[in-house]
Order: sequence, then C-alpha cells, then structure tokens
Amino acid sequence: MAFKFVPILAILATALVYTEAGGHAHSFQHFHGPVKGDDQEVTWKDKHGHHHHDYVAHPHYEFAYGVEDHHTGDYHGQKEHRDGEGVVGEYTLKEPGGNVRTVKYHADKHGFHAHVHNSNGNDHSGGGHGGHDH
Repeated sequence: MAFKFVPILAILATALVYTEAGGHAHSFQHFHGPVKGDDQEVTWKDKHGHHHHDYVAHPHYEFAYGVEDHHTGDYHGQKEHRDGEGVVGEYTLKEPGGNVRTVKYHADKHGFHAHVHNSNGNDHSGGGHGGHDH
C-alpha cells in the first residue's frame, strides 16, 4: 500500500501556563507543509529483487516552536523553512550557565553550514560535509 502525502496547514494557538509560584511559561508552535505540487510515483528494486513503490513531491514546509519558562529558566526554540533542496533555519537555547546560544544554518547541494553565536562572545562557524561557512 502506497502512502501519499498531502499538504497540511496547521497553526496551533499560543498557550500560557501559570505556575503555583506565580510565574508563567509561554510556548508556541506553527507548521505548514510538508509538500506542494503534484506527486509522482517512484518504483525501485532492492538488493533482493523486490519491487517497491512510493510517492514523492516537491518538499516545501516551514515550522517554528519555542518555550520560555520563567519559573524553570527553560528557554529554547527553533524555526526552519525548506523549499526543495534548500533548508534555512535557526535555533536558540539558553544554557545552564546563562549563555544564550543561537545557531543559524542553511543546507543545500554543497552541504550543511552553520554559524554559532554565543551571548558570552564566543562565536564559531562550522559546516558539515567537509567544509565551513564563509
């Protein structure tokens, strides 16, 4: 049985949660995707000679989520957008020592590239697939 993806649009409302200590937490999430346009069937044979069928379509999505909890100190989030082979995104994380790390990244046919920014001033750039970001 083949599984066929269809575009989904789901936007979830912001939620506020109040703690007994009087602080509050804030979280959000958003998703739109996962594909656009017509799909096409693909067929292949595995190494044992068995035939397989599936469907592919142009990947196209965006998502975002985040948490900010003043009671626990938890602060993190991510957002990403993909259109075909290109992916662009960033994520943020508050570390236990108070540093806020933000990683901005993109990936394409040349590999994965990331730029790391730390609120304490230690910035690093790096990349996957044998390279680094310029």
